[in-house]
Amino acid sequence: MTIQKLLIANRSEIAMRIIKTARAHGIATVAVYAPQDRLAPFVFAADEAYPLVHDGMQAYLDQDHIISIAKRAGVDAIHPGYGFLAENDSFALRVEAAGITWIGPTRTRSK
Repeated sequence: MTIQKLLIANRSEIAMRIIKTARAHGIATVAVYAPQDRLAPFVFAADEAYPLVHDGMQAYLDQDHIISIAKRAGVDAIHPGYGFLAENDSFALRVEAAGITWIGPTRTRSK
């Protein structure tokens, strides 16, 4: 599967690095941002940007909202960066259950 559009479920310098790499590979990017980040460089660097509903860290932990935005934006994949939801198995599983490719740490489900 070729990824054509990627949602970045992170912020700031992490998001900027992912945007730069995606752009180098011809992949469109979607940023999500908390209200206080609305003027941050990563919001403007992405091809599309969508506001999150909560403030601060809570905004970037709202799995339902992030997946809803991903579906609305028509992304092929979600990249969580690191921190926030990056090592959250339940989020990775929910992303995949929504038919979206997970680009992040390998899930560590118990066998």
